[in-house]
Amino acid sequence: METGRRDPRTRVCAVLQHVLAPAFCAGSAEGLKPLAYTDDYIKDVLSSVRVIAMVGASMQWNRPSYFAMKYLQIKGFRVIPVNPAAKGQTLLGEQVYGDLSEIPPAMKVDMVDIFRNSEAAGPIVQQAIAMKDSHSVSVVWMQLGVRNDAAAQQAETAGLRVVMDRCPKIEYSRLYRELGQHGFDSGVISSKRRPMGQPGRRTPAAAGGDRPVFSGFDTKAVHAGAAPDPSTGARVTPIYQNTSYVFEDVDHAASLFNLSTFGNIYSRLSNPTVSTLEERLASLEGGRGSTCTSSGHAAQMVMLFCLMQPGDRIVASNKLYGGSITQFGKTIKKFNWECTFVDVDDLEQVRKAMQDPSVRLLFAESLANPGGVVSDIRALADVAHAAGVPLVIDNTLATPYLCKPMEFGADIVVHSTTKFLSGQGNALGGVIIDSGRFDWSRYADKFPSLAKPEPAYHGLTFAETFGDLALTMFAHAVGLRDLGATMAPMHAFLTIQGCETLSVRVERQAQNSLKVARFLEAHPKVAWVSYAGLESSKYHNLAQRYLRGGSGGAVFTFGVRGGFEAGVRLVESVELFSHLANVGDSRSLILHPASTTHRQLTDEQRAASGAGDDVIRLSVGLEAPEDLIADLEYGLRQV
Repeated sequence: METGRRDPRTRVCAVLQHVLAPAFCAGSAEGLKPLAYTDDYIKDVLSSVRVIAMVGASMQWNRPSYFAMKYLQIKGFRVIPVNPAAKGQTLLGEQVYGDLSEIPPAMKVDMVDIFRNSEAAGPIVQQAIAMKDSHSVSVVWMQLGVRNDAAAQQAETAGLRVVMDRCPKIEYSRLYRELGQHGFDSGVISSKRRPMGQPGRRTPAAAGGDRPVFSGFDTKAVHAGAAPDPSTGARVTPIYQNTSYVFEDVDHAASLFNLSTFGNIYSRLSNPTVSTLEERLASLEGGRGSTCTSSGHAAQMVMLFCLMQPGDRIVASNKLYGGSITQFGKTIKKFNWECTFVDVDDLEQVRKAMQDPSVRLLFAESLANPGGVVSDIRALADVAHAAGVPLVIDNTLATPYLCKPMEFGADIVVHSTTKFLSGQGNALGGVIIDSGRFDWSRYADKFPSLAKPEPAYHGLTFAETFGDLALTMFAHAVGLRDLGATMAPMHAFLTIQGCETLSVRVERQAQNSLKVARFLEAHPKVAWVSYAGLESSKYHNLAQRYLRGGSGGAVFTFGVRGGFEAGVRLVESVELFSHLANVGDSRSLILHPASTTHRQLTDEQRAASGAGDDVIRLSVGLEAPEDLIADLEYGLRQV
């Protein structure tokens, strides 16, 4: 069976596991025990090093080793390049040696950084051990994707410290907040002041061992991505209402534009307030990184822009928000993209559609809008991966509090942050969250934007250079640059505040929804109720599997007897429910989709998506459930 996902033991996954635990877990072959490096260990290693011998340093500026060398130099490390093909040449101001053994004994070397494959790492480690006394080597570091346990054991026996399958550039930028500037989850939560891009004042770990790692959902919802301002100590993330950022010098500017270092250039690409939200949402979903956009529709468009070429096709559920059906069924045709809609409850129909060689992704909603339909995420992931493409899940209605699609095999998650994540109906936005687990390089012909040289960056290949950071880097550097669908800092700030109460709001809204759904199910003027939290729902078992506590969420539909006219009469009669086109607000909302959000669709499309003439959609808020029931009772009496 084909699969587009890297095996967790072999993929180049950088620091993904830091979002889940203090240790990074990876392996390079079947049966190997996971690697475990705490943040304190990595910090101690990096702080003990000043001179690095980089074996495999490339003379080409768009190669990963060149990026790493230049970044480490900027951070004050001296990097001595070792490459037999470039022996005697000068690279970034340093003489290139052909072999480690050629480095003069008088030249102290603290760390040997290996940019070679795992097999080649063995002899290089032997050389590093031999240089322990002559050159003061104390650390062996094997780059991303490089793991040689036998060599590592030899090095540790000889008294050297070892790090494998990591990049010192990424580790440094993660630990000292720079990685978060591009929407990546650093996995670091601390209320201490932490200066950007530098270690700052070290505080010793407690006598009891390593510092704790905070992994609770509610803790992440309040703290992930944010830190006190290092200058003022301000605790709340400020609104950076700013367009452009000052460069330190010409070289710094060139490094930013070449993507060889992390930082801000222009707020269309990145903004500190927006970046805080991006890291928080990546952390809440268990993703590698995220890209915020101006709306949920913009997030879907930027996501497609990253993955699609003219003539490509997507396969999408026919049970989607009406605007998404229009976007996929009509608008994307202007990009010469096509969409095949399928009933995701019928897996054979999905498999058949996925056989088209032009398909580049499978798209579904975890909890569908408006019908309260629960998708079988694990089954859809298996189908997508068998076809060699990613599964993209819109998790807007479920939120990461109720469902984490990546835990069930989804590769990419999108949201309209306008809805539950913001929660107040006061901020527009969207987000693309990448798991970092899909192997774009394996399917380079399908995904050339990520896995083949990018002309706009002089032939840089995102998947090769950035590994599991590739999609998020491309979405910022190319997607936002060229499409301009940027989230406003003020909207990011409001959404950050909304995230802090996400679990409290969603839990209460789901409880209210179940009470309202049970009332409606028993009402004589209601023909049916589609709410997965009800035992009578065909999706109840899937809700038990995928949604926290078997919840049905806070958005669902029911059918009012009397059809179209009865539906219109109901929404115009209620007093407490607001009649408007939104969901996920703290206020309860009501809508007749056939006359509003889904009116552009054909009768067949409306029926397939659960938006027939008799359908009423509710988004249940935080009001007292007895008041909501009383309002619906009054409205139904008018029908």
